Parts: sequence; structure tokens; C-alpha cells
Amino acid sequence: MKKILDETDRQILDELLENSGRTKKTLARALNLPLTTIHNRISKLEGMGAIRGYRAIVDMKKLGKEIGAFINVTVNYLTPEFSQQEIARKISLMHEVSEVAIVTGGTDIIVKLYAKDTSELNEFVTKKLRSIKGIDKTNTAIILQEVSHSWKNLLK
Repeated sequence: MKKILDETDRQILDELLENSGRTKKTLARALNLPLTTIHNRISKLEGMGAIRGYRAIVDMKKLGKEIGAFINVTVNYLTPEFSQQEIARKISLMHEVSEVAIVTGGTDIIVKLYAKDTSELNEFVTKKLRSIKGIDKTNTAIILQEVSHSWKNLLK
């Protein structure tokens, strides 16, 4: 079976995960590879969809968002006109929301969001989130400490 990524691809991804703003020239120097190799490998990774974009990692506390939370959302399947996918899409459009995932298990959707304080979190959950038709219940877990924002360990 052919490997999708070889060691060079992994090294490039590792460097980009550390700092996606690095130039290709800087990457080439760091990995001791020709600039054309870096360019071609990144183009290949982008073309195959392994790299879907480049993002900044934002310190939400520095932007006044002191509270992070995961909210487990259960869908009421007795109202079939509101699908799990449609509810997740509606939630993803809310400006407080960072991530939305449809999951298996006792919860249907997991939402990650940031708020300036518990009052703003309460307002979001009780007035905005629970007002979406088709949501049965929610369960909120406040983030005490974020340990990692990286996918680097997945490359090993």
C-alpha cells in the first residue's frame, strides 16, 4: 500500500503547523531542501487537499474573550423538518462560535465558542442557541485551560 505522505511531506507540514506564515525560502533553509522541492511539495499537498488553508492562531483572552466553552447539543428528532446538518449550519453562522462538529454518541453536535464572561455565555446559550428550532437540550463545559491547538502529533 502506497503511503500518502512521505517523510519530507511530514517535515514540511510540521514546519507549517508551527508557523504557516514562513516563506518557502525560509522553509527550504530550515529543512535543507531546494526551494523548488518545497514549492512543488506544498503545491502537491494543497492540490490533494491535505493543506486546505492557512490560519492565524488567535489568543482569545487578548481579544477580551475570557471564557471558552464546549456545548453538547442534542437534537429533537421528533421535529424532522429540522435536520442535524441544518441545525449545525445555523449554529456555525453565529459570530461567537469557533467550531461546530456533528458527532456520534449521546450528543448530536458539539459547539466550541468564546465569550467575554459568564453573562455573555449565558446569553448565548439561553437566548440564542436554545432558540434554534429542533434543539432539544444543551450541556455546557467551560474550558479551564487549553493545552494544544496543533495537529502536529497526528503527523507522527
